[in-house]
Amino acid sequence: MAGVIDTSEFRKGLKIEVDGEPFEIVEFQHVKPGKGSAFVRTSIRSLLTGRVLQPTFKSGDKVGKPEVEERDMQFLYKQGDEFYFMDTRNYEQTFLGEAVLGDAKNFLKENISASILFYNGKAIGVSLPNSVDLKVVKCDPGVRGDTVSGATKPAELETGYSVNVPLFINEGDVLKIDTRDGKYLTRVATS
Repeated sequence: MAGVIDTSEFRKGLKIEVDGEPFEIVEFQHVKPGKGSAFVRTSIRSLLTGRVLQPTFKSGDKVGKPEVEERDMQFLYKQGDEFYFMDTRNYEQTFLGEAVLGDAKNFLKENISASILFYNGKAIGVSLPNSVDLKVVKCDPGVRGDTVSGATKPAELETGYSVNVPLFINEGDVLKIDTRDGKYLTRVATS
């Protein structure tokens, strides 16, 4: 444990260590009841397993500060179920498994920058930019005259991810995709 964090310092996104495991605070609420002492209700997500816990801490309690480090890295390639990244400062390479990446694997293309989270020297997670530009490789053509408001069709992107897009999108178009929810944002370029 690198240090301690008081409950008064809690904020969304803060990394804490509980029972020797690193967590990220998803939500928190300071509660001051009429009787008794104040406490903090939290919702925390494990950085190792992804499970969510909802512990309550007394006001003034102290939790551990995990030894986590974020490094800016560049995605190189995929081999089997492993995704290889290179540190842009010292050219050191590391890999993450498909299970650790989760949905982020749908938006990885060569040379994209990502922030890799390390815990005790081991890569445990990835943060991508909020949006990425991906090319449409397979898409049904839009039918002329089919102008139903808000109509969508499926389109397969260069990473193999399938997303619903408006009818005017064609194969070869480059789209901006939101990496947080996987939805189409806008068309960046046409073929």
